[in-house]
Amino acid sequence: MKSRVLRKGLKTYLYLNRRIWDRLPDSLRLGFPGRVYGRHLHSVVCNHAERNQNHSTFFLRNRPELQLMGRLLGEKAIASTLELSVLACSKGAEVYSILWAIRSGRPDLRIHTNAIDISRSIVEFAERGIYSQKTADADTKDATWKDQPLSIFERLTSRELEAMFEIDGTQAKIRPWLKEGITWSAADVSDPGLANQIAPQDIVVANRFLCHMEPIAAERCLRNIARIVKRGGLLFVSGVDLDVRTKVARSSGWQPVEEMMREVHEGDVSLSNGWPLEWWGLEPFCRDLPDWNLRYASVFRIG
Repeated sequence: MKSRVLRKGLKTYLYLNRRIWDRLPDSLRLGFPGRVYGRHLHSVVCNHAERNQNHSTFFLRNRPELQLMGRLLGEKAIASTLELSVLACSKGAEVYSILWAIRSGRPDLRIHTNAIDISRSIVEFAERGIYSQKTADADTKDATWKDQPLSIFERLTSRELEAMFEIDGTQAKIRPWLKEGITWSAADVSDPGLANQIAPQDIVVANRFLCHMEPIAAERCLRNIARIVKRGGLLFVSGVDLDVRTKVARSSGWQPVEEMMREVHEGDVSLSNGWPLEWWGLEPFCRDLPDWNLRYASVFRIG
C-alpha cells in the first residue's frame, strides 16, 4: 500500500514538473537555475525509472561523431588494417553508418569489424542489411520498425540513401561494399570473458545502450568494455549516465578527446530532447563545471 502511494505521488510530482519544464523559455532552461532544476529532475527520474533495452536507431545518427572518427583516423598511423568493434549494434544502422563514413574518407584501409548485440534475432536482421521503407503498421514483419517511433532513414538525405542502399521497391538493401569484413555475433558485452573472445581493438564503439542499464551494472560493463581497446586506442561511448562515465574515466586515467567535444555531445538530438525527464536524456553542455572536459567527452584514448 505504501509503495503504491509513493509511486502515485512520484508520478504526480513528475507530471507537474513536466508541465513546468515545458513552459520554461530556453533562456531559463539553459541558464544556471534551469540547469540546477533540470539536474534535480533528471536525478529523480533516473533513481526511479524502470530501465529497459531499446532497439530504436537511425542511420547517420550523430554526424559530428562520424566526422570526428574520420579526423582521428587521419591522424592515426595505421598502415593498412583497422580493428573495429561496434557493441550493442542493434539493427546495424550504426555499423553501416560508421563503415560508410570511414570508407568514404579512407578507402585505403582494410577494416575488420566486430558487430555485437545481445539479441541473436536482431543481429541476424542487421547482418541481412535489408530495411523496409514502408510506414510502420501492424503488418510489418521485419524488425525495421521495432521500437522505432520515427523512420530509421529520417536523418539521411536522398543522395546518402542512394549511396548506401540499393532500392528495390519498398526495400532498401545495404550495398555490398559496406558489408565487407563484418563479423556479426550475439554476445553479452558485460561478460568478463569478452577480452578473451575479441583481440585488442583500434576503435571500440559502445554507444547508446549503457543508459538503459542500472548505474552499477553500467559501470561494471563499461570497465569490461575498455579491456578490449588497444593501448592508445579509442573508445567512443555516448548514451550513458554522465556520472557513471565520468567516474570510470577518472579512475581509469582515460584521456578525453577534446576536439569537437561539444559538437559530438550535442550531435544526437533525440538524446538532448529527452533531458531532463527521460532517463536516457542528455544534459546540456556546460563549461562552468570544473570537470567539464571529462564529463562531456564522448571519446577517450585508453591507456
